Amino acid sequence: MKGYTTGDIAKLLGLTAGQVRAYARSGILTPERGSRGEYRFGFQDLVLLRTAAALAAAHVPRRRIAHALQRLREELPTGRSLSELRISARGEEIVVQDGGAAWNPESGQLVLDFSVAELAARVAPFARQHSAAAHARADYGAEDWYRLALELEAVTPEEALAAYERVLELAPAHADAHVNLGRLRHGQGRAAEAAAHYRAALAAGPHAVGSFNLGVALEDLRQPEAAAEAYRGALAADDTLADAHYNLARLLEQRGDAQAALRHYHAYRNLTSGPHHAGR
Repeated sequence: MKGYTTGDIAKLLGLTAGQVRAYARSGILTPERGSRGEYRFGFQDLVLLRTAAALAAAHVPRRRIAHALQRLREELPTGRSLSELRISARGEEIVVQDGGAAWNPESGQLVLDFSVAELAARVAPFARQHSAAAHARADYGAEDWYRLALELEAVTPEEALAAYERVLELAPAHADAHVNLGRLRHGQGRAAEAAAHYRAALAAGPHAVGSFNLGVALEDLRQPEAAAEAYRGALAADDTLADAHYNLARLLEQRGDAQAALRHYHAYRNLTSGPHHAGR
């Protein structure tokens, strides 16, 4: 269950409850319904609403706001924290920046520029309340905890770690929870522990992101041959994973296999030549 109420959102973003409900009915957001039929929002909904409010304040027409939000929802990444992003709007067009990469850049007047991490910091107290309430419930299953962990990642990573660990207590073979917990541990510099979680995910079956992340962890652990095998596993599961082609090409080049490296460099360039590519 998503955790933020209409009142929470209105307070966080300086909107009226009526404005929040109007956006919820627009079809752009994906709120759930609580036990009394009330809207319950997730963190991605907050990002979209924060963007909508700023565009409206800049007098962008409603139809164009709806179009911009639809594009933004399509561009937001999956499988990692949204807090890594900076979102800007030039005219009615949205620019999402993830590190040094910009997606969908357009010219025009800058009317919006915010870091999702700044929004996450404001949301954190509400998220911690939601997490505490979940710990008090006896009816939360593994999938409930997993969905809560996804919501918490961008807002309060320490609570997300605890939620993913709770998932694995209830469902030790939950592949996606292993991958995400491994990613968070990896971000803490605990590459060996991360690798163990990635391998646990792969024990349940092929997992492109799990294999790719395992390769990155093994490189950090100075095991290039094992890392190359992990990248091959990622590409066997999803041969459109551009960064796996690049990392494998780099390792093959270091090994002296220039011909094989060149094939993967070509694949990487072909996959990243479009306007909407972003890294892991």
